Amino acid sequence: MTAAEIAEVLGMALSTVSLILKRSGLGRRSRLEPLEPVNRYEHQRPGELVHLDVKKLARFDRPGHRVLGRGRGRFETGAGYEYLHVCVDDYSRVVYVELLPDEQGATAAGFLSRAAAHFASRGVVIERVLTDNGSCYRSFDFATTCQQRGIVHSRTRPRRPQTNGKAERFIQTLLREWAYARLYTTSEERRTTLPTWNNHYNYPRPHGSLSHQPPATRLNNLLRNYS
Repeated sequence: MTAAEIAEVLGMALSTVSLILKRSGLGRRSRLEPLEPVNRYEHQRPGELVHLDVKKLARFDRPGHRVLGRGRGRFETGAGYEYLHVCVDDYSRVVYVELLPDEQGATAAGFLSRAAAHFASRGVVIERVLTDNGSCYRSFDFATTCQQRGIVHSRTRPRRPQTNGKAERFIQTLLREWAYARLYTTSEERRTTLPTWNNHYNYPRPHGSLSHQPPATRLNNLLRNYS
């Protein structure tokens, strides 16, 4: 029953019923619906599926309010944006990341080519990619790259970001442990630390979904390449 229906049956003011429902955590009708079951899945081998996504980051030439807090003289100075392109292997959670100037189709296609080459150097062939419905992933350039490399391209259903959840969760980790983990004087300084952090994530850092083992332990011979 809606709040209006309950108020009518009980002869109470709608505002009173709404307040009680809100206080009980039932202020929205969706709260009465059963929770959607968690859809966890994992493919059986490296490269069988990789997740791609893009995160826009503000560029800055002095520390901004996210670290220093809001106040006079603490705002970024409009230095534009850069785009974090990520590729996450579904099975191993090994990641490949680049900071690029935009999220155009040609840029996303180039990133996929370099990610595929990166994984190939470690004995992994990318068979399928999963992306959202962003314009860069619907572009002719991206489709051509997938076709040339024999990669099957799948896209998530609209308004279902959890389908690409491994990329979403990795981006949150990346922001927390790298992008906003410490004070950077400029975005260029932040950029120079990305390869080191990416290497740390793949090799020594334990992963909660992998029995607290690093992602690299799931790729044959990958640990030998760590230096």
